[in-house]
Amino acid sequence: QVQLVESGGGLVQPGGSLRLSCVASGSIFNDYHVAWYRQAPGKQRAKVAWITRNGDASYQDSVKGRFTVSRDNVENALYLQMNSLKPEDTGVYYCNSIAESFRWGQGTQVTVPS
Repeated sequence: QVQLVESGGGLVQPGGSLRLSCVASGSIFNDYHVAWYRQAPGKQRAKVAWITRNGDASYQDSVKGRFTVSRDNVENALYLQMNSLKPEDTGVYYCNSIAESFRWGQGTQVTVPS
C-alpha cells in the first residue's frame, strides 16, 4: 500500500503561517485527485483543500484566500501553504485522495490558540 506521511504542523499564533507537506511512498499518488483533510477537535474529518491530477485547486470557503494547495509529482508530494491562520484552523491535518483510497497517515497537528 501507499504510505502517506504528513509533516510541518505546529503551534502558531493567529495570523501566522505554516507549510504542511504530505509525501507518498509511491508515484501512483500522482494519478489521483488528492486533498488535505482536517479533523478539528470533536469533529469528523473534512476536506479543506483539494487538487486534481492536473493541478487545479479548490478550497473550502473558510480557507479561501489564505491557503494554497499544490503538488509536486517528482517528489510524490502534496503541500498546503497556510497563511493568516485562525483558531478555527486548529486540528489534525491529513492527506489522501478525494475518494480516500489510501491508508490514512498519522496526520500533523496544527494548533492556533485563541
